[in-house]
Amino acid sequence: MHEIFLDELKKLNTQFMEMGVQVNELIDKGTRSFVDHNKKMAQEMIEQDKVVAKESITIEKKALDLMALQQPVATDFRVVISILKATTDLERIGENANSIAVETVRVKGNPRIPDVEEIISRMTHQVRTMLIKVLTAYVQDDEKTAREMLDGHADVHYDYRKARKMIIDGVKKDPNVAVASASYFVIIRLLERISDHIVNLASWVIYKSSGDLFELINSDKKTSEKETKEEAPKKNEKTKKK
Repeated sequence: MHEIFLDELKKLNTQFMEMGVQVNELIDKGTRSFVDHNKKMAQEMIEQDKVVAKESITIEKKALDLMALQQPVATDFRVVISILKATTDLERIGENANSIAVETVRVKGNPRIPDVEEIISRMTHQVRTMLIKVLTAYVQDDEKTAREMLDGHADVHYDYRKARKMIIDGVKKDPNVAVASASYFVIIRLLERISDHIVNLASWVIYKSSGDLFELINSDKKTSEKETKEEAPKKNEKTKKK
């Protein structure tokens, strides 16, 4: 009986990982469609909106069936619970990526702020890297890498704050970018939310590996430390000039 459970659990893990890779591609397509002004790609994403949701429902149903029919022992039960919880976060990430594609359709043809779009591209790269790392950590039961997600989240949060200031300054200089700026605010917030969900995924990796319901601390402190390091050279330069 236990061998049957392990075989089904292996299939469930594989399906979960495939969903993770699919969601990672959605993040790339969503932001790439926006930065490249690719309305066609965005429209294709919007039309396929329910694909990830259906995959999530399938995984959750299989996980619940495993618990009900196979009655796993404590350790195996923990693995199934972590898949259930992590799948929900993956689904939310997919929804956020799709919302970015919606902004592509909305803002196409309006004046842009290139520097903000550069930060959006950087944030996208960061969250995609984080997602791949946390999925790998899940497979390898790598608590150390899971806990390092907080550093990546701090970088995303820092860029989020930086982009907000750039957007506000950009509208003051040129009111014509107001329409694009509204979408910028939405997109950087969506990317930050994706980062939040990845931190949640990291928490479930830790739970799966150790059984600890570990809540990763808020990244504001780490973000502030990063901002302090960035500002220090500028302050020193101003002091020298005086």
